[in-house]
Amino acid sequence: MSKARSETRLDPSEDPCPVARSLGIIGDRWSMLIVRDAFDGVRRFGDFQRNLGMARNILTDRLQKLVDAGILATQPASDGTAYLEYVLTSAGERLFPVVVALRQWGESHLFAPGEWHSVLIDKRTGKPLPPMRPLAKDGTAIAASATEVKKVR
Repeated sequence: MSKARSETRLDPSEDPCPVARSLGIIGDRWSMLIVRDAFDGVRRFGDFQRNLGMARNILTDRLQKLVDAGILATQPASDGTAYLEYVLTSAGERLFPVVVALRQWGESHLFAPGEWHSVLIDKRTGKPLPPMRPLAKDGTAIAASATEVKKVR
């Protein structure tokens, strides 16, 4: 990034790049792991903390950030207790392909052959999800080299 650009765009929420803005909200390790756990059915503060092993203050901060961004919402606990639960909003649900893409990339590039790891399974078929890939309008796979970024208003 040029020096001029880095000095004029310190706030990711003002960056014209959708990747930069997205990373400003979900780009840190803890936020993405919270979203991952939410997809796995985790809803309560204590359960997030137990699963992730993170400090309460960091978890509080990240949960609030995700609620403020409209990725998670709070609701009364489903069991009628006084607790609140964190649930994915429709915007949060739309992060599923992002989580799957990160998972699949990690499965392909970060594990040695035969090393234990988790795999995302389609409940209907009992088989792992096929690799995610960007598709052109006609349904064929498209490579990064066949795309370009165009600024729009």
